Amino acid sequence: MDKKPVNPRVRYNISTIIVYVIGAILLIQLFNLQIVNGKEYREQSNTRLTRESSMEASRGNIKDRNGSDLATVNVGYGLELYKTKVENNVLNDSILKIIQILESNGDSYVDDLPITVDPFAFNTDDEATLKNWKKKYKVDEDANAEQAFYQLKEKYEITNTDVNEIRKIMLVRYKIEKDGYSSTKAVQISKNISSASVAQLTERSSEFPGTNITMQPVRTYQFGSLASHILGTVGRLSDQDDITGKEDLYTSDDTIGKTGIEYVFEDYLKGTRGTKQVDMTVDGTITDEYVAEEAEAGADIVLTIDAQLQEVTERALENNIEKIRNGGFGSSFDTNSGAAVVMNVNTGEVLAMASYPDFEPQEFVGGISVEKWNEYNAEGSGNPLINRAISAAAAPGSTFKMATAIAALESGNVGINEKINDVGVYRYSKTYNPVCWLWTSNRRGHGYLAVSDAIKHSCNYFFYEVGNRMGIETLDRYATYLGLGHKTGIELPSEKAGDLASPERAAQDGNGFYGADTLSAAIGQSYNNFTPIQMAKYTSMIANGGKKLDVTIIKNVIKSDGTELSKEEIQLYSNQKLGIQEEETEELTFNEANVKAVLEGMRGVTSESGGTAYSTFRNFNIEVGEKTGSAQVSEDVTNAWFVGFAPFDNPEIAVVVLVENGGHGSYTAEVARDIIAEYFGMNTTENIVTEDMTPVPTTQIQR
Repeated sequence: MDKKPVNPRVRYNISTIIVYVIGAILLIQLFNLQIVNGKEYREQSNTRLTRESSMEASRGNIKDRNGSDLATVNVGYGLELYKTKVENNVLNDSILKIIQILESNGDSYVDDLPITVDPFAFNTDDEATLKNWKKKYKVDEDANAEQAFYQLKEKYEITNTDVNEIRKIMLVRYKIEKDGYSSTKAVQISKNISSASVAQLTERSSEFPGTNITMQPVRTYQFGSLASHILGTVGRLSDQDDITGKEDLYTSDDTIGKTGIEYVFEDYLKGTRGTKQVDMTVDGTITDEYVAEEAEAGADIVLTIDAQLQEVTERALENNIEKIRNGGFGSSFDTNSGAAVVMNVNTGEVLAMASYPDFEPQEFVGGISVEKWNEYNAEGSGNPLINRAISAAAAPGSTFKMATAIAALESGNVGINEKINDVGVYRYSKTYNPVCWLWTSNRRGHGYLAVSDAIKHSCNYFFYEVGNRMGIETLDRYATYLGLGHKTGIELPSEKAGDLASPERAAQDGNGFYGADTLSAAIGQSYNNFTPIQMAKYTSMIANGGKKLDVTIIKNVIKSDGTELSKEEIQLYSNQKLGIQEEETEELTFNEANVKAVLEGMRGVTSESGGTAYSTFRNFNIEVGEKTGSAQVSEDVTNAWFVGFAPFDNPEIAVVVLVENGGHGSYTAEVARDIIAEYFGMNTTENIVTEDMTPVPTTQIQR
């Protein structure tokens, strides 16, 4: 049976009714929103302007080999500013009050403005940079610093008359223009402000519309200047920092590693930023904030150094330099700098590395003050920011003679028991006849000496002769294998390759290389210049019988999820970061008897009367092999070296000390003695404290 069709008029009436009903509901709801609950909803909308803000991740820790934190993070406070609906005069007045509060409590604040006052000056002389800057910020192209300053003053509608007050306001206004800010994007004014500033800003928050105090991780160095050249520094991201390909990972206010381990392992230490939601009223008052996405902490970097041994090494070096300078060994020398390295002879791990003078890494967190920066870079300061252990290359003097001895023995140019007669003057040519040091002081030579005694007595004549026999190519072959004149590849920036005397090196200076240069090179002079870290590798390889070593200061890299990087990953990353290309070096093996003869000579330096370090080690409980050297740089400057290892029968560590203008190598032996005593548990922990009397980490040395 067919259905009866619906009457079109009925269909129309139903649709009309539905429209009327919906309309009525909407009218009722609108009435409810605007009239009944209008005030409440308007108030809520004013307090629910939600902004998304990024959260800085906690930087990874840097630890010593035993797990003691050398660099960690503490919770600090930052100050940021959001855009609000206030007039320019209100904003400028608020900024000045904020800066005055920060200054009254000794807190630093952002200062990117490239103009200084009293006197007016640009902070760069680069014309292209200035031209681009003026164009970007709409400053007249021919404006000088003072004119540019007042053009910005007018631009930012600053009415103050005192130039220092104007500049304080201008700092923040300039950063706002440079980085941009809005009601949803803040500009950071200061990082790591004091609790006193936090209290004052909070109490007077109504005077500072748009300000927000945030909790931030702050890099903290646990033990002052300890291991400062290893740890390095952090600072605010600047135009000089290369973040190519990583721009999205950083904001203009981020902290970034600048030197040392902080720089090299920045990609791992940094961590991943999180986000938070901030509720704020239209007048700039924060009403609530909550985490939207948690930040991920950076990886921990575990070093091979031992914090306690590092403390002893630094203190021993500093005390030794002071003693030499004050004439504590009988003669005084104008010295104020040096370095020391302690290395595991079997693994190449650096157990301690000191460079003096040092610095306070904490000074750089949040921005180093102009006064402190000038102090560190002042003439006569000793350049404390340079890591002399890896960046200061110096002639090794007699400490190179073991390399000459090994090369001559291994190449068959001298026998273990062969004796050479030192008559004082080495008759080489009509114009060049160098002398042994004993001839200079006593007008005689050492007489007949075999290689062990030649090392013990540091006989120049012996090494002139064997150097002349084998030639520079053979000497360089073995010196290169022992790591001299080449970067070690340690995971730190600014390592120098030094120089290995050779015809190629002479050609770089436009000089020829002659037989006389070979004689000079054989006793550690000529073009030879090596860093303490190279000398530590060289000494370690002599002590371990010629086993090749890969020098390292990194034990582990542990990510926040607990996983560790492999040694291969660490080395690959470090090499790429530092631009190191691994060199193919010839593999050599040393005859055990030849090595033993060289080591016996080093034993005699400390254990037999007449040895240059005998007086320092004669009552020492551990037998040590070593060599000292005094390398004259100029008429007024003689560098002092010590290279050694212990214990003699089963070597574990090598110790190298360099004191620039230290006078005599024997003077530096005391540094090595204190280091070796600490490593083998001969010192008491109770007596080892830092300069500010805070105890060093109470860790057990791992061997």
